[in-house]
Amino acid sequence: MGDNELGAFLRARRGAVLPADVGLPDGPRRRTPGLRRAELATLAGISVEYLTRLEQGRDRRPSIEIITTLADTLNLSENERVHLHRLAKTVSGGVCQFGPPPVREVRPTVRALLGRLEPAPALVVDRLGGVLAFTTGFARLAGPVGLLEAAAPNLARFVFTDVRARAAFPDWDRVADERAADLRAAAALGDAHAAALAGELAEAAGSAFSGRFDAPDALPARTGTERWAHPLAGELLLAFESLELPDSDEQRLIVYVPADGAAEAALDLITVPLESRGDRDRPSPVPAER
Repeated sequence: MGDNELGAFLRARRGAVLPADVGLPDGPRRRTPGLRRAELATLAGISVEYLTRLEQGRDRRPSIEIITTLADTLNLSENERVHLHRLAKTVSGGVCQFGPPPVREVRPTVRALLGRLEPAPALVVDRLGGVLAFTTGFARLAGPVGLLEAAAPNLARFVFTDVRARAAFPDWDRVADERAADLRAAAALGDAHAAALAGELAEAAGSAFSGRFDAPDALPARTGTERWAHPLAGELLLAFESLELPDSDEQRLIVYVPADGAAEAALDLITVPLESRGDRDRPSPVPAER
């Protein structure tokens, strides 16, 4: 992670915007993809000199209005907008860069929610990908592939340091991109604990991790699909939703559901006990935890 995350993000997003997307001609004489700095400045109504200072890290106190204008001009997604505003607050000193380590306690109401989600695979993670609590459905999905064996399981650490992860995730490259993006998003906001874990993974996994972590415009997806390879059920295509829990603990609830009929049958096989498959209305068991 560099010391100019705001500038790196702006440069990366500027390079990702096609001129045609903002009504500009896409002539053959362009040497690089995306918008030129002067074009973005003109469209955003700011000077080229000021945009240059922002991208080079020589101006670290952009106003909310400037950041909002740049987000509009670059057609940023909601997730990208939130990240850009957080970066702006971080570099201007609005966000503490060395906060406490992630809270490992999960509120009783969240544990009760996990119980209501049974037998669906669901888990609660902290901002570093640490697994804090999960349903028995998730234990039956993730336990056999080795993800939950550590005393303090962590999604990124499993993907990049456990050889079984490549077998567990047939689309390992995609999953690895997501786990690295999760850590980078936290580290870019000045989280020293995320930066420390990133250093550990860079040493353990080398370029397989660092190459992904160094991509400034890579933001984690909060919804999508993942393929899992389960020893009993074979390959499953699962859709997931990742929801921020309302509190300062920065915990997220991730829930998996089958993405097709084959995955639905496979999940029934591994997550629903034999004695209750004919009675889906029974009370759910107490959610498992570490």
